[in-house]
Amino acid sequence: SVGVSLTSAGEDLYAVLSNSFSRASEVVRTIKRGDRSKNVTIACTDAFATIWLIPRMADFWARFPDIVVDHLISDNPRDYRRAEVELRVRYGLGSWADETAELLFDDTIYPVCGPGFAAQHRDATTETLPELPLLHVDWADPEWADWDEVFRRAQIPHGPNRGRRFSRFAVAIQAAQADQGIAVGWHRLVRHLLREGKLVRLTGLEIPAPGGYYLTWNERRTLSPAAQSLRTWLREMAEQERQQIGAF
Repeated sequence: SVGVSLTSAGEDLYAVLSNSFSRASEVVRTIKRGDRSKNVTIACTDAFATIWLIPRMADFWARFPDIVVDHLISDNPRDYRRAEVELRVRYGLGSWADETAELLFDDTIYPVCGPGFAAQHRDATTETLPELPLLHVDWADPEWADWDEVFRRAQIPHGPNRGRRFSRFAVAIQAAQADQGIAVGWHRLVRHLLREGKLVRLTGLEIPAPGGYYLTWNERRTLSPAAQSLRTWLREMAEQERQQIGAF
């Protein structure tokens, strides 16, 4: 049989093409995988993302223009276990399996409604709140305090809670602004609406939230440089928030 062999020029061409294909394959793998040193995924609820985190993110972008932050926004805590999630902001009591939890800040809750609704119910008292239209939020996370828990903690007698139900806090707050009823107001999330006059407090009821907002990460996983930068920034933002507990 006649063998086939490359000429010297052919061998040079093969070496160049082989190296090029190898580099191209590595580039594709890098694109698919992403540069983890410059990429971080953070998970939090819709309310926390919409009202607290996203309005502050412009400061992070200005300081860290090379870091890409992916936001996994979900009210279902099961989504927080996805492999790509490095940081989580959770509301609760600070204990989750396999996670290190660091308190960002606590909160205070009180009834809120629109100015028109408040004007129509000037005679409302803490004791008569259960008789008024209540706006409920049915969260996937059972640690979030609802009207039933608020009344229990305030020792207000009540029967079955009537009213409208929503799957998202932000929508319930929109309904409250539209004078459709009373929502449980979380001070950290509604104070800007109180300041703007879009919401008002109804009655003097005020109780400490049973839980707090925590920054968590997997205790068995080393955080990427991007995640470490985001964690440091969140700690700074939380310190500013803690100093504004009474601010409207």
